[in-house]
Amino acid sequence: MDQATTPRIRTVALVGASGAGKTTLTEALLHRAGVIPRPGRVEDGSTVSDHEPEEIARGISLTLSSLPFTWTTPDGALHDVTLLDTPGSADFVGAVDAALAVADLALVVVSAVDGVQPGTHVAWRLAEAAGVPRMVVVTKEDKARADFHHVLEDLRAAFGDGFVPVELPLGEEQAFHGVADVLAQEGLEYTPDGRHSTGPVPDDVADEEHRLHDEVTEEIVSHDDDALERYLSGEEPSADELERTLAHEVRDGEAFPVLVVSGVTQVGVDRLADLLCELGPAPSDRPAHVLAGDTPVEVQVDPVGPVLVHAFRTVADPFVGQVTLLRVLSGTLRAGDRLVNTTTRTEERVPGVFRLRGKEHLPVEEAQAGHVVAVAKLTGTPSGSLLADRNGPGAAMSAPAVRPRQGVYGLVLEPVTQSDDDRLSAALTRLVAEDPTLLVDRSSDRTVLRGLGDTHLAVALERLARVFGVHVSTSPVPVAYRETIRRPVEAEGKIKKQSGGHGQFAVAHLRVSPAPHGAGLEFVDSVVGGAIPRNYLPAVERGVVEAMAHGGPHGYPVVDLRVEVYDGKAHSVDSSDMAFRTAAANGLRDALAAAGTVVLEPIDHVSVTVPPSVQGDVMGDLSGRRGRITTTTTLDDGRVVIEADVPQSELTRYVLDLRSLTGGRAELTVAPGTYEVCPDHLVTA
Repeated sequence: MDQATTPRIRTVALVGASGAGKTTLTEALLHRAGVIPRPGRVEDGSTVSDHEPEEIARGISLTLSSLPFTWTTPDGALHDVTLLDTPGSADFVGAVDAALAVADLALVVVSAVDGVQPGTHVAWRLAEAAGVPRMVVVTKEDKARADFHHVLEDLRAAFGDGFVPVELPLGEEQAFHGVADVLAQEGLEYTPDGRHSTGPVPDDVADEEHRLHDEVTEEIVSHDDDALERYLSGEEPSADELERTLAHEVRDGEAFPVLVVSGVTQVGVDRLADLLCELGPAPSDRPAHVLAGDTPVEVQVDPVGPVLVHAFRTVADPFVGQVTLLRVLSGTLRAGDRLVNTTTRTEERVPGVFRLRGKEHLPVEEAQAGHVVAVAKLTGTPSGSLLADRNGPGAAMSAPAVRPRQGVYGLVLEPVTQSDDDRLSAALTRLVAEDPTLLVDRSSDRTVLRGLGDTHLAVALERLARVFGVHVSTSPVPVAYRETIRRPVEAEGKIKKQSGGHGQFAVAHLRVSPAPHGAGLEFVDSVVGGAIPRNYLPAVERGVVEAMAHGGPHGYPVVDLRVEVYDGKAHSVDSSDMAFRTAAANGLRDALAAAGTVVLEPIDHVSVTVPPSVQGDVMGDLSGRRGRITTTTTLDDGRVVIEADVPQSELTRYVLDLRSLTGGRAELTVAPGTYEVCPDHLVTA
């Protein structure tokens, strides 16, 4: 393929609040590009991107979908565009992280009806933190209560300056029938098939369009000294010149074009595709950065350079197994290539290269630098790692770490059958490989699955059953209560059994008292005169340890004890290690029963980041959960970080309640803290 017909590559992440219209817009773009004969509908589960049964059942996107298409812009240039449609729910923000890690541009989708929502704030902050250029598209302009101007005001109030409305709607709500091109000062009138004709701007918006054209022109040229000087001297820049200058400002994060469309009627959709290609940066405009040790290194987008590939997402396909989504950073990837994973050092053979369009696999002969493709059966390549030529410079590099997401909601899993039990561990490993925001916690004798919310875990368990054939029942994660002795006490532990032949005989006198917090067991040997032979003392200690683990009167493991063995009795024939272990355990149980115990509850350290408008509500809620506010800090963006120590028992569903309280605008982290005495009235008898 010659230079003139080589497609220019673009990867665009669609991000925004749940329900903003990302998937419907994706269908419209695919239809206008000729990829699908008619747009699918979210309502009847016929969309290309939301194809998983869990997505169809809920009517929302739950994972990242890759959707490539080709587009020819008005200047005749051919573009290879990959849309990465992402979920808007906070439970599935890991998919947004993955998309932004490889995107050239983030298209922030905002509903003309609902305006800037909590999910819009999240998407904007994530794209900004990832350093990804942004454009905004206002969707649902054909719906009742659509208000483009109000959305534009919301955007500026929420995120500051830099928004450049390059289009105005012609009509609104059911009367939305076209857009005014602010740069070219033309009107685009649309027919029912989504195609447009160009003419003068209608009289009813002409004055506003001319005023906005002047404002936008001044905003664009103000970032370019040469263009500004010519403009001030009276030279009016052409639409093409404005567009070229604006494209540079988009790349540098100085300007955020705002467009308007209807995904249902397809008004403005072809114009959106044009501007994604004309204003959005190409991979060569924003080379990827990897790490050589701790040093960032820029990777040149060179199709003939050494192969370096970023594995950014893993999908469990029920037919072909594990599928890994890749962004080619350098070189050209072909079937049969042998590459080394720079993290696991596993050598991988590329069996074949294909592109994903929803669930459809589209084989390709090769993938050049900039392309997003997929490869099956890369068993040693987790998400977030690199593949490189073994002898190339990339073999010593690694991908920048993706922001970790803490699992703040958990469930205990119990296999339904023995077959489920046998396969559970391997299935969970594959599930976590597909979604790194899931965490399997086996720190106790239970298997706990943690995620970002109740919907996150519900979907994960549905996939566990459907894709991997493993069925489990669930229960809440129990609070890790402990108990310790209330006061010092002495006790005698003994065992005397005679059943013919050797019997069991041992006596151990114990002094049991509270130890400092966190001390665990302080075992003291004060036996004198050989009342207990020295070789039996380790057995006494083991008996105490086993009794502590077995639990005290309330059934919780016992901690922080000082146990002094000061006397006892032994028999030359009937004493044994087992006898002294049993006697010591009996003695400790008697001591705990005699002195009583106090229950200790875990206190977690909670950090909540919220807008100042809900700070008071959150602090009041934490106090109502017996929390102690420790600090509050105001961030540069105006948000407030509230830190508190809160009993773990009050946090079981806190992430869900917090989202309801703050409208989904809070960020939560929870870290283990200390143990404190639980109030008696809260202790279950």
